[in-house]
Amino acid sequence: MAGPFSKIGAFLKSPQGRKLTDQAKTYARDPRNRAKAKQMLDRFRGGKGGTGRH
Repeated sequence: MAGPFSKIGAFLKSPQGRKLTDQAKTYARDPRNRAKAKQMLDRFRGGKGGTGRH
């Protein structure tokens, strides 16, 4: 039985996986999207910019 990482690797090598990878790279290049992602990660990690209600 194939492990989860080998299944993910096989998917990423497929045409659909390559398409999604390219979309993610395009999304990541946009500065506004990078700021949104950073803000979400900071909030998740408990960094600055959170709501302070924990």
